[in-house]
Amino acid sequence: MISVSNITKVYGSNTAVEDLTLNIPKGKTVSLIGPSGCGKSTLLRIIMGLIGQDSGSVSIAGEVLTKENVLELRRKMGYVIQKGGLFPHLTNRQNCTLVTDFLKWDSNKVSHRIEELAQLTKIEMSMLDRYPGELSGGQQQRISLMRALMLDPEIILLDEPLGSIDPLVRYELQKDLKAIFEKLHKTVLLVTHDLGEAAFLGDEIVIMKMGRIEQKGGIKDILKKPNNEFVEQFISAQRSPLESLG
Repeated sequence: MISVSNITKVYGSNTAVEDLTLNIPKGKTVSLIGPSGCGKSTLLRIIMGLIGQDSGSVSIAGEVLTKENVLELRRKMGYVIQKGGLFPHLTNRQNCTLVTDFLKWDSNKVSHRIEELAQLTKIEMSMLDRYPGELSGGQQQRISLMRALMLDPEIILLDEPLGSIDPLVRYELQKDLKAIFEKLHKTVLLVTHDLGEAAFLGDEIVIMKMGRIEQKGGIKDILKKPNNEFVEQFISAQRSPLESLG
């Protein structure tokens, strides 16, 4: 569903992503993890078509992403960022219907979709007529997920969606996200700093360092057979919540 081939992206003297290749099968959830500045968010934005790579290619469902088709292919992808990225001057409902308004969806179709997604994401309908600033961080992220799912995209891209949320709320959202992924059978690429979260939500984990992939695979294989010293140190730094998975 997502194919990244030999992608390189350079900012001045800094190589954010270097000759990176990654394939994500349809219906799978892949967690991208690594230290700050390793290139994981840059890679996500390249896949979304928000920034261009210097070399290499991205294919979405077998179609190469270009300047000409980027808007069309972007509609196949839902995008959720840290803190939601909601427009504060719009109601939560208006945030969700931005694209459907642009595409001139029938009002009955929009209402049905809103109700469907509110139930899926456990959002009370009354919250939709409030503004983002009137909601908690966790509720804002649920609205952001509703917005990302409005067009029923084949792919969901999440860039540290739970990074700024209270731990207890984050735990509930993790459980709900996992249930949503399993129910919808979407292709999901998740960026996170948290190895426990990556393991809980992802079918496969991809560990990055300085724009390159250091190791990928299931959590148990990574814990038992780290590829190199960096992976071993990265795991050790976060191992305590993962002992039960070892």
